[in-house]
This record gives sequence, structure tokens and C-alpha cells, in this order.
Amino acid sequence: MFRGIDEVDWASLRHAYGSAKDVPGLLRGLASADPAERQTALDAMYGAVHHQGAVYDSTLACVPFLLALVVREEVPDREGVVELLVSIGDTGRPRDDLAAGARAALRARAEVFVPLAGDADAGVRRAVPGALVRFLDRPARVLALLRQRITVERDDRVLLALTESLGLFVRRHRPDGVVHAAEAVRLLTELSGPPYGPGLRLAALGQLAACAPELLPADLVPTAVHLLRDRSRQRARAGHPYDGPGPDTLARRLRRLRPSDEEGSRLLRTLHCALDGRVADRIALLRGQLTSPDPLDRCNGVWMSAGLLREWRTGHAEPVTLIGTQLGSEEGRLHDAAVSVLVELFALAAPAADHLHALVTYRPELRVRHGERGAPTLGGPLKALARAGDARATPVLAELLAGPVVPNDLGLVIPHLGRAALPLAPALRRRLARVPLDAPDPHERAVPLLSALAALGDAESVPAVSRLLRGLPDGPRRRETVTEAAVRALGAFGSAAREAIPDLRGLLETDCAVAAADALWSVTGDADAVLSVLLRELAGSASGRRRRAAAVLGRLGPAARPALPGLRGMARSGDPWERVTAACAMWRATDEPEQCLPVLRSAWAEHPGTRRTVAGCVAVLGPAGTPLHDLLRAELASPRRHRTDRGGYGIHQDLELLRVCREALAGTGHR
Repeated sequence: MFRGIDEVDWASLRHAYGSAKDVPGLLRGLASADPAERQTALDAMYGAVHHQGAVYDSTLACVPFLLALVVREEVPDREGVVELLVSIGDTGRPRDDLAAGARAALRARAEVFVPLAGDADAGVRRAVPGALVRFLDRPARVLALLRQRITVERDDRVLLALTESLGLFVRRHRPDGVVHAAEAVRLLTELSGPPYGPGLRLAALGQLAACAPELLPADLVPTAVHLLRDRSRQRARAGHPYDGPGPDTLARRLRRLRPSDEEGSRLLRTLHCALDGRVADRIALLRGQLTSPDPLDRCNGVWMSAGLLREWRTGHAEPVTLIGTQLGSEEGRLHDAAVSVLVELFALAAPAADHLHALVTYRPELRVRHGERGAPTLGGPLKALARAGDARATPVLAELLAGPVVPNDLGLVIPHLGRAALPLAPALRRRLARVPLDAPDPHERAVPLLSALAALGDAESVPAVSRLLRGLPDGPRRRETVTEAAVRALGAFGSAAREAIPDLRGLLETDCAVAAADALWSVTGDADAVLSVLLRELAGSASGRRRRAAAVLGRLGPAARPALPGLRGMARSGDPWERVTAACAMWRATDEPEQCLPVLRSAWAEHPGTRRTVAGCVAVLGPAGTPLHDLLRAELASPRRHRTDRGGYGIHQDLELLRVCREALAGTGHR
């Protein structure tokens, strides 16, 4: 099976971490009698030889040996090797010669997979159909193999894989093989009805939704919910693991955040993805999932609600309310999933606020999370309640601020509470005044507090902020982070921070020059005091500093005219952020949109992440921003979010974009 392996010059080949001289050991490890060694070798193959889906010259050199492994019945865990080969051959990276070479090598040897479709190992039989569809370039033969295996197969998991492969077959061959695709669709339609089991029928419906939606039943959602519950009853009779009692360790929480019913998760996720923009149907499907008697179905429904809410702007109230009802569940996995999703929803979590408040009130142990290592952080329920902007979080945060243990990230949720957090200002101010200047982690303690006080506009904290500027010793970059946060806070206080003017001027020749100039302009309104510094930074080589300088120059308005040559050059940059920032600054400096409009329009369409910046520029310009109002109106009318980042920041930034668009169109932007 490893004939010729020592004749390959592995040391001259590369993988993600350099020389591939360790690859022969990994290949041999895949055939080890020790299960731990096999798993370690497979993990290493994905981690180095096929790192994040990449194909290296060493990956291509591995293909013959991996194929030799999968045909040896005595080798355990061949399913994982087949899946690795499918991943290597299915990489979607365009213009990648090595990836194309891997696909060609697998197609040339695709006959290897044909007998494996009937292998004695059900795991191998489950992995092989995807390889047949992808690599065997004879559609009629592939379809015949799939049909034959469906007829004789008795393992439900293998039948699911065969059904999914039929859908893939249709998507790959419909353009150039209408007859074969039509036969595959017919098979899927047959599998979606009785006498097949509920799991298999759900799988077939998901594939039909993706490749032949016109053949779906009119009562698709009720049918899918009925099948889901039938499947859950079958699984319950067979027994399934729940997370029983035990210490609430990080490992247990991470384990609970993974779906324990991964098959059910995949079935419903496939259906959700295929339904895509049919939001009303997807919400009805989520209603069925989130009201299921089975907690695992509800857990999967929570995670799929997050996927819907990250992408679509409408219909969030009902699923969020239902997610809130899961907070009282005794199933730790379900409770943790609900908290995790609500934390990332920010203002969209409002329909679940009553449930969050009840949890924070009656289970005070959840207010602070004590990690196994590191500083304490806000507990998820309290963080979600505060991020939702619910004023009921304020007294709970006040209790924490008055107690002996204050999470370092507490200050980060204050901006979301707006004026409801004003009563917290004195306590935040006192905490900031007590941050040790020689602490090893001043940024972890001070930056969230500075952000909170800046958001509250608490001018009475100027002495505490100035203390940080004057007292922090020179040192690592994290101290620069504190300095920049302190400077931004002084800028937020405006003219009330006049006593800090000497400190700000003293920073104009440092790495914090742009932030100091920005704050000095906010405090004094004196463009002459900062213009030379900003011009110098605009001409610098660091892209981030140039961009920040351009943004501050935009705030100066007509006083920034001396910067126009540099801004025009930046507006032709290859960096979309530089182009947008420069164009906005030019427009505000000249009130002449003609040369800025093409830059802003193209960035809006091609780089959605820049839309918040463009909309903010339009809002500040007031009536002068009218030429771009059509973009803002179209954005407000769009049902899709402009970005879908995980972790909630895509949702938060999208909500901010919509808010700024509304302000700009209403003429309420501020200069």
C-alpha cells in the first residue's frame, strides 16, 4: 500500500507548515492499528497537507497512497480517508493548478470507488457516493450505481448519503445531462414519500428544494415538521445522549454548543439553505423546530435561527421569542445554545428580553462567568440583555460595579444601553481612577471603561482619563491601546475636556498623533492646531494611519483643502477603505461631489463593508448628500443584510447601517 513512498522526495515538497518530510509518517499513521494514532494522523493531514482546503504539491503526491489505503479492507477508519480525498478533489479554488491536478488524478482513478460502494464497512459506503458523483465522469453509470445501492442498502445513514448524492448529481449534470438529471429527480421524488422513513424523506425534500423546487409539496413546511417529529420519536426510542448533571466546565460548555444530533442538524440545515429567501416558510419551519417536544430538535432550531437572522432583516420577532423560551430548559446544551445566539443578536434580542431578565434576576450565578483561566467576564444572559439595550440591565450592572468582582468587559456593553446607563457613570469613573498605572494588563481593565465613559459623554471623568495619559509608563503596544482609548474619550467630551489640551498636544509627535489630532479638533475646533500633523500622517506609509488621518481631515470640512492633492491620490488607491475615506473627506472639504460619486458608488456595490462609512458621510453632508440617497433607499428596502459575519457583529453593523441610512434620509445627520 505504500510501495514507492520512500522514492518521493518529500523534503523538497511543501505543506502549510513548510517541508513535507513528515508526510510519510502521517500516511503510515492512517493505517496504524492504534485508533489514537490514526485520528492524530488524519487531523494532521487536514491541518498541514490540506490546510483550510488548500492543495499543495505534497497533497497531490499523497493522492496515490490515499487511494491505495481505501481499497485495503484491513485498514480501519477508511471512511475518513475517503472523505479526505473528496475534500481534496472538491476544492473550489479557481485558477489553482495543483487543485486542478488533484481533481484530474482522482478522476483518472475514479474506478477505485466503484466496488467501495458495496463495501462491508457502512462508513465507507456512506462516504463513497459523494466521490462517485464528483469523480466518475460517466453520468449514466453513476446514476445506475446510486439507484442500485438505494435498492439494496439497509443502513439509514448510508441511504441518507445516497440521497444527498442524488441531489449533488442533479446540480452537477442538469446543464449537460437533462435525461440523467430528470431520472435523479424522479428518484428523489420517490424517496420523499412513503414508505420511506422520516429521516430519508426529509433528506429527499431538502435535495428537491435545492434542485427541483417546483416538485415540492404545497404543504412542505407542515410535512417537514411532521417528519421531523416522527424522526425524533424514533430516535428517542433508540436512545440518545443528553448532557447530564455535572460541573459547568468550559469543556462541557463547548461540547454542548455542538449539535449532538448532527444528522438532524444537517437535514434541516439543507432544507433551510435550499429555501433561502422563502423567509416566511423558513420562519414557519423554525416555529416547528423550536416548539418540538424534543430538546435536540429545539437546539438545532436555535442554531438555524441564528443563520436566518444573520442573513435576513425581516421576521425575527417570533423565532427570537421562541429562543427566549428555551432559557428555562434544564437541558444544558439547549440553554447554552439559546444564550449564545441571543448574545450575538444585539438589539434583535429584544423580544427575548423578559426571559433574559428573569434569568439574570433569579439566577445571579449567571451574571459573571469565571473562566478556568483569565479574568472574569460578563455572563451571557446579562451581556445579551444589555446589548439588547434593555434598561433593566442597568441596576444589575450597578450591583456588579459595587461588588468585589467586576468583569473587565462590563464597560463594553454600556454603549448599547444609551442614556439608560447614565446612572452608572460615577461608578465607572471610580473604577477607572483605581486602575493601577503599572498593571501588567492596563488595556484589559481600562479600555472598556474608557469606551463606556466616552459613550456616556461623562465629562466629569476627564481627570481620571488624564491620569492615564500622564501616568502610564512607556512600554508595549497594549499601553498605546490605552492611550488611544483615553484620547478618544477626551474627544468625545468635547470642549469640556479643555484641561487636557496640553496632554493632547504632547501626543502629536507620537504614534497616537492622528487620534490626538482628532480629539484636539473636537476640544478646540482649531484646525490650524492639527492640520500640519494630519498632512504629515496622510503622506506616511502606513495605510491604517493614512486612512485615519483622511477621516479626521473630512471632519475639518473646508479647512482641509490643503490636503486635497493627497486625498485625490488616496482616492485612486487599490484599498477600497482608503478610496472611500478619501472620497468622503474630499466631498466634505469641497462640497463638489462630481469626483467623489463614482468612487463611493463603486465601493458601495463592490465592497459592502464600506457602506456604513459612505452612509455616515451622506448623513453628515445633509442636503448635499442627496446624489447618493438612492443607494440608501435601496439599502433600506433590501431584505438581506449587507454582511453576514458570525459572532453578531454582522448583525450589529447592519443595524447601525440601517440607522444611519434613516438618519441621512431624514436629514438628522450631525456635522
